[in-house]
Amino acid sequence: MQKILVANRGEIAMRVMRTAREMGIKTVAVFSEADRNMPFVRYADEAICIGPALSAQSYLRGEKIIEVAKMTGAQGIHPGYGFLSENAAFSQACDDAGITFIGPTAYSINMMGDKISAKQAAKHFNVPMVPGTDQPIKDVNEAIELGKKIGYPILIKASAGGGGKGMRVVEKEADLEQQMQMAKSEALSAFGNDAVFIEKYVGAPRHIEIQLLGDKHGNYVYLFERECSIQRRHQKLIEEAPSCCLTPDIRKAMGECAVAVARACKYHGAGTVEFLVDENLNFYFLEMNTRLQVEHCVTEMITGVDLVKEQINVARGEKLSFGQNDLKINGHAIELRVCAENPLNNFLPDTGTLEMYQPPKGPGVRVDDGFEEGLEVPIYYDSMIAKLIAHAGTRDEAIARLCRAIDEYYIKGIANTLEFGKWAVNTPEFKTGHFDTKFIDKNFKPEMLVTEDANAEKAASVLAAYLWGKDKVATEAAPANKSMSKWKLNRR
Repeated sequence: MQKILVANRGEIAMRVMRTAREMGIKTVAVFSEADRNMPFVRYADEAICIGPALSAQSYLRGEKIIEVAKMTGAQGIHPGYGFLSENAAFSQACDDAGITFIGPTAYSINMMGDKISAKQAAKHFNVPMVPGTDQPIKDVNEAIELGKKIGYPILIKASAGGGGKGMRVVEKEADLEQQMQMAKSEALSAFGNDAVFIEKYVGAPRHIEIQLLGDKHGNYVYLFERECSIQRRHQKLIEEAPSCCLTPDIRKAMGECAVAVARACKYHGAGTVEFLVDENLNFYFLEMNTRLQVEHCVTEMITGVDLVKEQINVARGEKLSFGQNDLKINGHAIELRVCAENPLNNFLPDTGTLEMYQPPKGPGVRVDDGFEEGLEVPIYYDSMIAKLIAHAGTRDEAIARLCRAIDEYYIKGIANTLEFGKWAVNTPEFKTGHFDTKFIDKNFKPEMLVTEDANAEKAASVLAAYLWGKDKVATEAAPANKSMSKWKLNRR
């Protein structure tokens, strides 16, 4: 494989291309008209525009992407995450075209992409399950009987779902019929499939996932866990590795269950098995993500394994170059997703121009980004600007290093999650490890990000502007002015 096409954009496109360059592999970028000036377009050896800004007219055009791969002589396609990365039809189309899909087979994607079939496959290997059904619910009467059996609250989930769509928590039987109809309607609209299933609602779980690798020769390893419980709208904001709550025995048990799930669907490549973990450290299978995860960076930092390199090697038919006993946890890593979102207004996405953009540097700091100063953050795609990762010998040291890096990360022109991240990792709940997926709901209020200093009046005006949707308040001081808090100076 001498040339690959990267069917993605932004920071993940840059991430894949950098590893490919180290491996001596040339890269082809595909881009939308909105991304013409993005760094990944310049970084690639070749770049082809594939359509207008909307994803449906560009990054989701599988047939056009395969056409470009053929035209440029790319032997493989790396999908990154999102877009076509978990599209079984695209994986199969690549195979049919004689192009290597750098990811799992259509068979694996289909089995694990449907939550019901994934649960059925995992059940054969005695992987722990949340009480509920592993078959689609046929009608509301069946749902009522199941609710009586497992007890309320219950969770209705779309079989083909993700990102919280087609999901409803039902507190009592009287609400079940309406909530089920709403879940089915939303699932049909979002995924073209209205099948739903029901399981016991675990009210305050931790969200912990296991990174795994498998090759085409039946070899598997798990690369330990990631803690992903700091979320908003069922989407992660802060991830860390390893989790501070797992014991070595539970870590091993979860890792072996993850490998069993991978074997169940004949998986190869990099994948992630997600679990819910309750307050007693009982863990339950949630789903499998058949792709590279956004938060793969923290795993790379604690293991020293380049997951993208391993993906490419596996796709080329090579065996894994290491076994389970070769893997060790080295220190602790924490990742903050730097998103163009406004924490002061329910994390709503923000757009505009990066008037100032200066990422931090220094020991143990990694920034995976896809933007640079002067670029527009468009409305068409995910709000993530970058991923900020801090690695150190201990969890406390990693927290301190992340905070230092946040202080040195200068962004002006776009609301973002930097100061939220610094606040979050300094809370008693985070520092002691006593948190769950309801962390933001339980602990966060927008006014917590406003610091008290000599410019408190100006801070209040900034907060008012955010809360009432007024124009952004222009900064009047230079970064060297230490009397003004960095949030007001740099985070707007």
